[in-house]
Amino acid sequence: MPTARRSDHTACLALADGTLFWGRGFGATGQTTAELCFNTAMTGYQEIMTDPSYAGQVVTFTFPHIGNVGVNPEDDEADRPVAEGLVVKWDPTEPSNWRAAERLDAWLARHGRIGIGGVDTRRLTRAIRQQGAPHVALAHDPEGNIDIEALVASARAFPGLVGLDLAREVTCRQSYRWNETRWAWPGGYGRREGPGHRVVAIDYGAKRNILRCLASAGCDVIVLPATASAEEVLAHQPEGLFLSNGPGDPAATGEYAVPMIREVMEKTEIPIFGICLGHQMLALALGARTVKMNHGHHGANHPVKDLETGKVEITSMNHGFTVDSQTLPDGVIETHVSLFDGSNCGIRMTDRPVFSVQYHPEASPGPQDSYYLFERFAAAIAARKQTTA
Repeated sequence: MPTARRSDHTACLALADGTLFWGRGFGATGQTTAELCFNTAMTGYQEIMTDPSYAGQVVTFTFPHIGNVGVNPEDDEADRPVAEGLVVKWDPTEPSNWRAAERLDAWLARHGRIGIGGVDTRRLTRAIRQQGAPHVALAHDPEGNIDIEALVASARAFPGLVGLDLAREVTCRQSYRWNETRWAWPGGYGRREGPGHRVVAIDYGAKRNILRCLASAGCDVIVLPATASAEEVLAHQPEGLFLSNGPGDPAATGEYAVPMIREVMEKTEIPIFGICLGHQMLALALGARTVKMNHGHHGANHPVKDLETGKVEITSMNHGFTVDSQTLPDGVIETHVSLFDGSNCGIRMTDRPVFSVQYHPEASPGPQDSYYLFERFAAAIAARKQTTA
């Protein structure tokens, strides 16, 4: 049922079923349509909003205090916010953090992203969990002049993410090299110097901190667009191939990504490492299938079990599709599973140094539970270089 509107309501979130959530708008004015998801992280809202994997989505934050540390240029995972908008319980306050360079609402306005505060996010999150990720329309008008009928119609007209290739929209337009390393006190981000393992990273929507982790693990990284061919990849004579995170339906992106991965694997036995959408691309290339989840996994508190060691890692996740582990072919084993719902969170080939995970080791919620994956990738490259020297 629609919620009652108060005189100070300047924004509205409309679900495709006609449910309305009124609140106070901040950031940009206007209207946007998207899929709605919820994120349970207590920190990292700036990294979440700039994660290219959130393209086509509005994010509901279950933690109420969003915006209280402001924003700063160092924490961006891309050059702009990619999520379509955000929904919060409390209106953003004046930031209180020594690193803050700008208020959240001003930053959103500058980048054309809409926010809505004063929403019952617990009720909204329950609706998402029970009904699945809904299609929504979010509008903000300082005068509160919102055409509800048109807003609901926009939500119903949103096509959804199934069959949608969003990697093309968020990928880089040309190749570039990356040598920035992870942040460390007191100097901040560093630079990798000297020779390293030649790694081609395919950008399906790569987060900057993933590239930093690769550089910190000793990789000399060159980033190629999502649509790069096997010929373009192999022209760089890579010693390793990395497949990044990204948004959209993996089956749609796989139409051009899967042939490239398969051809690289046919022509060379270099180590391959995938994260998130890259994990799904690898699984598809190996013959498995992916399926749309009811409401996906989005947060920084997801327990994942390593089936080979018994270790449990606290991970960061952001995905609405998952690999169907029942479709993994011979020679490919499941290595990690979610302890929330048992869904697949990692695979590897049994006869080649090829592996991937569904979660985000670079986000460090553990905080260092999963960094070993980057070291494993670098070690696999080093081992192969020794055997082929």
